[in-house]
Amino acid sequence: MVKAGIFGANGRMGRVLIEALQQQDNAQLQVATVRDDSPWLGMNVGELAGIGKLGVSCCAVGEINPDSVDVMIDFTLPAAFEANLQWCVDNRKPVIIGTTGLSDAQLAALDEAAKAIPVVFAANYSVGVNLMLSLVRQAARALGKTADIEITEAHHRFKQDAPSGTAMAIGEAIADELQRDLSQCAVYGREGKGPERDRDTIGFATVRAGDIVGEHTALFADIGERLEITHKASSRLTFAKGAVNAAVWLSDKSPGLYTMAQVIGLEN
Repeated sequence: MVKAGIFGANGRMGRVLIEALQQQDNAQLQVATVRDDSPWLGMNVGELAGIGKLGVSCCAVGEINPDSVDVMIDFTLPAAFEANLQWCVDNRKPVIIGTTGLSDAQLAALDEAAKAIPVVFAANYSVGVNLMLSLVRQAARALGKTADIEITEAHHRFKQDAPSGTAMAIGEAIADELQRDLSQCAVYGREGKGPERDRDTIGFATVRAGDIVGEHTALFADIGERLEITHKASSRLTFAKGAVNAAVWLSDKSPGLYTMAQVIGLEN
């Protein structure tokens, strides 16, 4: 039985992760952290998640007993990322990272941490999205030289980063397959009059509205035909279950930076 911990248990994904761990047969929630000044300190995690009392209460990161946990899961915000990652490095604990919107410096810190501990870092933990990343690579190989490529994504009104981490991962997969530099060919918005579309660009469009869980489409449009590859999530539990499965998979791995594609067997 893998003993799992959650950073930021009071967040939207934190609460769903509590539920996902409760449904898992080979993992058990042992630790759930909140901010040092949080009103949730000491609250039962089951009541926090709305699933009835469980045997764990919310604590601050500094109160974690390292011996009580095998692997940590972090879906917090960039502001909390570095301290959470450092705790894992200091205590030699594998970690699942689902935090998006990380800076270049934070990504570099992640690479450095992976030299000491096992890390899974993914923009999205659903099986469907990771299969989509494989499919858009195939589409890019077949259509990328002639088709116009656009990526659209939609999320709930509370999401702070745009485009989403998943949209950027889709763009990176396509650009990598076409040997393009996404930082040079990405277009993040269009308005007014301008020149004809540059076929080598990859466009992004973002929607933030209501309670949309997550929708992503990669469009390959040529003259006379177009291909759309779409993934729609209807529940955050999909992502949480994927993260829990990744935690179980990672618990006995050597230090290194792993992907969700490796977790589900799409890559070695």
